[in-house]
Amino acid sequence: MKRRDIFKGAALGLALAAGPVAAQDESYTIGVAIPSATHGFMGGLNYHARAAIERLEATYPQLEFVLATAGDAAKMVNDIEDMVATRDIDALVVLPFESEPLTSPVQAVKEQGVWVTVVDRGLSVEGIEDLYVAGDNTGFGRVAGEYFAETLGEGDNIVVLRGIPTTLDNERVDAFNAAIEGSGINVLDMQHGNWNRDDAFNVMQDFLSKYDDIDAVWAADDDMAVGVLEAIDQAGRSGDMWVVGGAGMKEIIQRMMDGDPMLPVNVTYPPAQIATAIELTALGLVSATPVAGRFIIGSQRITPENAEQYYFPDSPF
Repeated sequence: MKRRDIFKGAALGLALAAGPVAAQDESYTIGVAIPSATHGFMGGLNYHARAAIERLEATYPQLEFVLATAGDAAKMVNDIEDMVATRDIDALVVLPFESEPLTSPVQAVKEQGVWVTVVDRGLSVEGIEDLYVAGDNTGFGRVAGEYFAETLGEGDNIVVLRGIPTTLDNERVDAFNAAIEGSGINVLDMQHGNWNRDDAFNVMQDFLSKYDDIDAVWAADDDMAVGVLEAIDQAGRSGDMWVVGGAGMKEIIQRMMDGDPMLPVNVTYPPAQIATAIELTALGLVSATPVAGRFIIGSQRITPENAEQYYFPDSPF
């Protein structure tokens, strides 16, 4: 019986009468494919991925890891194919660069008997992965939307920046829209800022040139919020609107602690979720612990009053 088949049985919680699933002299390889550290959140995610791998390799000598980072979907596909062809991985932990381009390649890996853990950005076809680990994307959009609905009134105008086209971005936006439904808030415009400061700066510049009356901005990400704030500042409209980002970047949390009126709240979405995914996958390999299913990390509202609890000055993000 192949090791990866035993892994599936353990993760489904099947009773194995033959004793421990993994003997100490067996070795297993876990591939980890994640986006490059092109912005703050991904910088934090890369940091936590490397720290988790280092910790797990020290704890479980029978485990070996292959980490690949990619700046685009095509490279990520190549990285994953290489892991399967040259390293014969037993499990894959992947945070898809984009949902659609990674769906078929990851499905092909799954069909070869490799355990698949998908993180954060879901695939465009449901049910491929064995384990899904993510922040609460629906909660992320809902918590932000509830603040907008509580704070703004009938006829107030907002603009929205979306992330990279992915299932998680759809979940966030759908939940945000549902939360403000019936509030009378006008969504003037909604464009993709791709979770990128420069892209968000350009999108916000366009919004500012088109709309004279903007009361608030849902930037939906702290990296995008930085670009949005810079565009607002350059346009001389800092007193006109406030901005809600997300994910708890330490620079944003510091500004909230200092009482910046342009940053009234934030919403949690931890980059350390990659460590959770890697550790759960490793646990499934080295023990009979069931790890299949969905592991969702809830989103919380950060306010100036509780911001200190979410401020980590030594974090890369």
